[in-house]
Amino acid sequence: MNIEGKRSGDGFIAHKATLVSALSRALADRVTLIGLTVGRRGLLAYLKALKGSNMVKVTPSNGVDSGSHDTRKRVKVVCGGNIGYLSDDEWVKEASVKGKTARGGTPYTFCEVRVSPRNTVKPNMGVTEFAEALNKVLPFTAKDDTRPVLACVKFEAKEGKLRMVSADGFRLAVLDLDYEGEGEALINRLDLKGVANALKRAKRLALSFETGEHNNVVLDTELVRYRWPIVEGSFPDYNQLIPSESKAVAHFDTQETIQAIGSLKALANAKAYAIDVTFGNSKLTLANVDDKGYAEVTADCEAEGKVRMDGSYLAQVLKACGGAVDMTVNSPQSPVVFSSDGFRVVAMPMFSQAVTKPEAEAVAEAEGSPDVIAEAEAVAKQAEAEGKGKPKRKGKAKAKAEARAKAEAEAVAEAEGAKEPVAVA
Repeated sequence: MNIEGKRSGDGFIAHKATLVSALSRALADRVTLIGLTVGRRGLLAYLKALKGSNMVKVTPSNGVDSGSHDTRKRVKVVCGGNIGYLSDDEWVKEASVKGKTARGGTPYTFCEVRVSPRNTVKPNMGVTEFAEALNKVLPFTAKDDTRPVLACVKFEAKEGKLRMVSADGFRLAVLDLDYEGEGEALINRLDLKGVANALKRAKRLALSFETGEHNNVVLDTELVRYRWPIVEGSFPDYNQLIPSESKAVAHFDTQETIQAIGSLKALANAKAYAIDVTFGNSKLTLANVDDKGYAEVTADCEAEGKVRMDGSYLAQVLKACGGAVDMTVNSPQSPVVFSSDGFRVVAMPMFSQAVTKPEAEAVAEAEGSPDVIAEAEAVAKQAEAEGKGKPKRKGKAKAKAEARAKAEAEAVAEAEGAKEPVAVA
């Protein structure tokens, strides 16, 4: 944290409001304060509670200033008529160990308070634009630990642009921002979590790539400096996954469409549900695959298109895009592209029985695996047949029906040789 203030010996004097603001924006759980480590939340609460002055004086104290204080008191805090002594590890809770597992405790993330007479940041990016970009790409990173590269956001700076890329294996998000400079880095999603909210109160922002003994991405604001270690690894070549053709395009409002998806989700009454999306004749039609219901949304259409999408994935994509979006479909089996103001999301479709026989044969012939399509169709027919059985079999049939969508998607993805838009071992 870069605090404007006045040095006072080995300590400092600063505006209390400035120190409180910096601590509230920091993401670390422990604060280094003149060689002392304290809990950030406890220190923040203590400073907020201090009254009597707008200024805070923080100096070292080893206990020799008063016989009533032992040598463990290392930092003295003065605010008006209030005087407090903070010991090392104040407001820090150590984890309890059961067996070989440590639970609870204050996480080992650190920030440091630094005070200088003047702190200036020469901005090279817009604060709001960068915060919004993080909120758009972070939802599409992998949540599990088995794919560490896909758990990162890729920063790629060149030719006057900063490109941020994320992928979870089924969706790929790409966003470009204006930026002068060059650099490339992979940053873990957990390091970026909470940054967008912290930037809401920042006024200036400068991003840079730090190389040397330690490689980091550094984000400077007028009060706080964020430094993220670069993750070692090679991000997949995502450019080849973005379709270059656009046979059918629909332009529509995301909010209205998300509401329509919500009504279809209620009818499906399941966490995993598929939606058939059809557009043409100035409308976008969304329908449950079992004909339980459908909804129509006004859309500007260039040609006609049809594709089956996972309902929850589709809603997340539209929420990230916001406002108006362009949806591009080349075929029921090809990746679907959603575009909005420089932000693109490529999503894999689900297998649809509405695919014509020539199309299915073309895919099977191209990949040399005709049995895969037949297997997927057999799974679908079996699930549908069992769904019409006696009441006592409905529970079993429902479970198989919910698994049908996943089985179909995996079968066709295997036939196309691209179950995941990003292939990472």
